[in-house]
Amino acid sequence: MLAQQEANALLTLEKYDFSNGEYKFPYMGGSLRLSLQSMDKKETFNLDVTKGYIALEKITFQTRARKAVVLVRLDIEGPPHRNPDGEEITCPHIHLYREGYGDKWAYPLPDELKLVLDSPYDLLDRFMDYCHIIGKPLIQRELFI
Repeated sequence: MLAQQEANALLTLEKYDFSNGEYKFPYMGGSLRLSLQSMDKKETFNLDVTKGYIALEKITFQTRARKAVVLVRLDIEGPPHRNPDGEEITCPHIHLYREGYGDKWAYPLPDELKLVLDSPYDLLDRFMDYCHIIGKPLIQRELFI
């Protein structure tokens, strides 16, 4: 488990895709997992993109540090989330790491992410900005998502 200050520092740390690979946005029921690193390559991160199979609008983007620590998760479509205090947050919502709780707290979307809800590609681009992914991976758009 991370201290909140450390998690905040990891979230704001610039992240890069050094692979120079090209990837495809996942199709129904698919997922994409990308490795990212800090500029000095001392910290590793993962960017996960998951597309629903039955509910085609269901998409999850998440950024993880140290393999398993979810720093940020964005859920588009799906059931509401109940926070540890009992408050219910409807989809779309964002999960942010919180010391002692991990990613168990959800919050309404920040304005910069609300603006692009119609396009999963634009939303992914904004999500990468939100997570300070500077050296962005090249993710090809599919005709049908």
